[in-house]
Amino acid sequence: KKMAYQKVNADQRAPGHSQYLDNDDLQATALDLEWDMEKELEESGFDQFQLDSAENQNLGHSETIDLDLDSIQPATSPKGRFQRLQEESDYITHYTRSAPKSNRCNFCHLLKILCIATILFIFGILIGYYVHTNCPSDTPSSGTVDPQLYQEILKTIQAEDIKKSFRNLVQLYKSEDDMEISKKIKTQWTSLGLEDVQFVNYSVLLNLPDPSPSTVTLSSSGQCFHPNGQPCSEEARKDSSQDRLYSYAAYSAKGILKAEVIDVSYGMADDLKRIRKIKNVTNQIALLKLGKLPLLYKLSLLEKAGFGGVLLYIDPCDLPKTVNPSHDTFMVSLNPGGDPSTPGYPSVDGSFRQSRSNLTSLLVQPISASLVAKLISSPKARTKNDACSPLELPNNEVRVVSMQVQTVTKLKTVTNVVGYVMGLTSPDRYIIVGSHHHTAHSYNGQEWASSTAIITAFIRALMSKVKRGWRPDRTIVFCSWGGTAFGNIGSYEWGEDFKKVLQKNVVAYISIHSPLRGNSSLHPVASPSLQQLVVEKNNFNCTRRAQCPETNISSIQIQGDADYFINHLGVPIVQFAYEDIKALEGPSFLSEALFSTRATKIEEMDPSFSLHETITK
Repeated sequence: KKMAYQKVNADQRAPGHSQYLDNDDLQATALDLEWDMEKELEESGFDQFQLDSAENQNLGHSETIDLDLDSIQPATSPKGRFQRLQEESDYITHYTRSAPKSNRCNFCHLLKILCIATILFIFGILIGYYVHTNCPSDTPSSGTVDPQLYQEILKTIQAEDIKKSFRNLVQLYKSEDDMEISKKIKTQWTSLGLEDVQFVNYSVLLNLPDPSPSTVTLSSSGQCFHPNGQPCSEEARKDSSQDRLYSYAAYSAKGILKAEVIDVSYGMADDLKRIRKIKNVTNQIALLKLGKLPLLYKLSLLEKAGFGGVLLYIDPCDLPKTVNPSHDTFMVSLNPGGDPSTPGYPSVDGSFRQSRSNLTSLLVQPISASLVAKLISSPKARTKNDACSPLELPNNEVRVVSMQVQTVTKLKTVTNVVGYVMGLTSPDRYIIVGSHHHTAHSYNGQEWASSTAIITAFIRALMSKVKRGWRPDRTIVFCSWGGTAFGNIGSYEWGEDFKKVLQKNVVAYISIHSPLRGNSSLHPVASPSLQQLVVEKNNFNCTRRAQCPETNISSIQIQGDADYFINHLGVPIVQFAYEDIKALEGPSFLSEALFSTRATKIEEMDPSFSLHETITK
């Protein structure tokens, strides 16, 4: 600052005051210095500079107090700052200073660099793409691209091993402890080498049959019947199996209702509209056939219409001739899925529980076809020509019955068994293979043993290669679900517990829910994205093309534990099961009924277990 002020004061003096001011180099240096210091003064503030300048002049030149300061005050423009230079034209000619570089030049320079970088990046992508396509990997990442290894895995799947595993599991069928069967499955999977096999337990609300069976009483004769059609007497109770007496609808309303029976057939919306026009259905009892539409949907229509109770049965005409369920009782679940006391969130410690002992206001009671025949006074369902005559209640007759529904609601532990094989290239992508095991008081018979035997054979085949160094591309998660008969509770709770991870990482779900419902045709069901895979595998196993049904891609047809994964997580599903052709031609949704005695026919339908072997492969 001092030098700058000296330069200004020098300008105030006479031109000949100092000889050094005539020196060209010194004048140029002074001009540069003045330029830099004036910029500094603008940044630090002109007000302070003006005050300091005035004080310095008062001290150094007290005799010239009235000195004009206008000549040393900086201006707001270059013209004001260098007014003296403008007046001296010769001075400007000899000592001019170049202006700062324009920002435009800097922008052009950056634009050039950006263009060059973009071109190099595009060339890098193209080079990488052609190198990747022209230079395939020398070693396959998994056995799925190695036909020889693939065939070796299939050869290790033997029907005899499945049969042995099935019979070992059946021995535990009468166990009332779900944990005993779960321990058996975990021990077997661990011995095969499956990684990190563990229990996943949930405390859930189950609706179980009451020790005193439900009854149906005819008001006209006063006769009392159990749901299987047998009289309510001590002799009949002793002669019959307890399972036959425990025919009930889980999570139904409890109580006693005496009302007129109204035949609603399959409970279609059009049938209900027609009936409501001619009869008052409020608090009446509907005689409903199972099939054609989902049971929960039909019950919602009946509840909305005002019915008070439902007698549910299966018409023998809807089943193959080889099946005679006239005296068979069955159970159904009115639970759409998961623990009813924790809807939408997992039933873990600390979860809030809602009080929901029943999920409908209707009293629902499944009954046998023989009991229906007694209600409508029609002992035979088939005519002499062997043509089936559907069970129907005559329109001009009135039947009044009293139905008593008794159930017990308890908190029980449902156990899932979960293990996995870690993937090699994509370990964070999951393929889930799901089966289910027997739960105490459930009515799915030995189907759970068939399902568990197949998944165990699959694990055995894979682990035989994993022990030799092979790994699948993705991680395969094996699950044996508990609580399936009560509304797929085990799979729902597990899915809700790990929803965020599953929604992000699960690629597909392979269902082994009920693999053997018949022995005439392999009936695959798949989501649209897996349809082509199912068609290829279906053609591999179909020997007579006329009996190979087309792939069913409807998600609503996939029942069992796959329900949560496809309808709540959007995971593609594939399922393989053997069916009877006649059953496929009849009404759908008959599988919603779970029989306690139908399972003894598993070995009758597949004595050599070759069908089990085919499904496993």
